[in-house]
Amino acid sequence: MADPPRQLVLDLGHAPSRLREDFVVTPANRAAFAFLEAGSEWPAPELVLVGPPGSGKSHLAEIWRVSVEALVLPTLQRGALSAVPAGGAVLVEDLDRALPDEVALFHALNLVRELRLTLLVTARTPPRDWTVVLPDLASRLRAVPVVALRAPDDALLRALLVKLFADRQLAVDESLISYLATRIERSFAAARRTVELIDREALRQKRPVTRALAAETLKIGPA
Repeated sequence: MADPPRQLVLDLGHAPSRLREDFVVTPANRAAFAFLEAGSEWPAPELVLVGPPGSGKSHLAEIWRVSVEALVLPTLQRGALSAVPAGGAVLVEDLDRALPDEVALFHALNLVRELRLTLLVTARTPPRDWTVVLPDLASRLRAVPVVALRAPDDALLRALLVKLFADRQLAVDESLISYLATRIERSFAAARRTVELIDREALRQKRPVTRALAAETLKIGPA
C-alpha cells in the first residue's frame, strides 16, 4: 500500500514582536541595551550595533528608533541625510552588507556631524572588518563607537526560545524549553532554526508542540 500523502506545510512567515516590553535583558545584551537607552550620552554622534543574525539587533534598534523618533534610511547617502532636520536621529540597518561608495559614505558621516544628527547603524561585523580603501574613511570608521551583542547566555537562550515560539502563536511549557536549551547549539541561529523545524513538523503531523515531538524532530536525545 502506498504511503499516505504528506501534508503540505506553507511557510506564511512570522512577524516577530519588536515592542520594548518583549526585549529580554540579560548579561549577554545588558551593556548594549543600556548604551542605547543613554542615547544622549553617546561619546560620538554615531554608534554601530554589532551582532550575528537573530541576535536582537533589529529589535533593539527598533526600540531606539521609537524612543527618539528616528528616520529609517536604507543606506547612508548625503542626499537622504540632507532631508533630515538638524538635531534629528537616523537609523540604518545592515550597512556592512551593502556598503555605499566610499567617498559618499565619508561625506555622509561628515554631514551627520554638520547637522548634529544622531546615527545608529546595525551590522554583522564591526567597522574595522569592513573592506575600506579610502584612508580618511577608514580612520573615521575606527573612531565610531561599537557596541556588540554577545552570544546568548542560558537566560537569554531560554527567553529567546519562548519568544520565537510566541512569535508563531505557540505557547510551550518549561519542560520543552529546558530540554532544548540544554541540547541545542548556544547561538541565535540555532534557536531560530530549532523553533522553525519543530513548528513545521507539528503542522505537518497536526500534533501539539511538545518535548516528545521535539525529540523526534531533532533527534538530539531522549525526551
